[in-house]
Amino acid sequence: MKTFVKFCGLSEPTAIALAPEGGAVGFVIGVPASPRNLSVEQAVQLVGHVPAGAEAWAVVVDPSVEFVRRIFDEVGVDRIQVHGKIPEGLDFLEIHHLVPSLAVPTSPDGGPIPELPPAESFPRVHLDAAGGPLPGGSGQPPDWGICASLVQKAPGRKLVLGGGLNPENVGEALSVVGPWGVDVSSGVEKSPGVKDLDRMRAFLAAVEAWEKSHA
Repeated sequence: MKTFVKFCGLSEPTAIALAPEGGAVGFVIGVPASPRNLSVEQAVQLVGHVPAGAEAWAVVVDPSVEFVRRIFDEVGVDRIQVHGKIPEGLDFLEIHHLVPSLAVPTSPDGGPIPELPPAESFPRVHLDAAGGPLPGGSGQPPDWGICASLVQKAPGRKLVLGGGLNPENVGEALSVVGPWGVDVSSGVEKSPGVKDLDRMRAFLAAVEAWEKSHA
């Protein structure tokens, strides 16, 4: 597929194995309130199941410099998606492999529109719904119109759309927003934190179908 697809909040090898080539697996680490939370030690055990050709991402909230470095060093992820503040004191290479998650309002009048961080520091940016207490998995979509305007302002930027996506609406989201990639968690689950393999496959099939119709 040409579209980057990230399956987030994974904790089982069978689900991890479905990550497509060129896509990513997201591990929520150090967020105890999340039903998808893993410890660093659990993530270390799972990262080896990420298929060749797919990336391993950690997903964290307001991390310290020490926690960022621990995840890179011990878990061996390719990137860290950060909800909240980017800590000060990281070197350029570490910053370059962080993916800031921007809190996008859920409606046109729902609050301030975030600004994209500089591309030279953060080549990838995640777009998610503002207002949620946890990093993703809420099923709440950001306003697609606002997301589309961010994409249009930054042609060529690798913007990843998250929040409320599922096999039924991902094609429409790709048409409306035009992101480089998409990120799904609760939209492919049986229950919070438990992935549904059939819905994961259906999500990939929906992205492929959209791509074929827009080839």
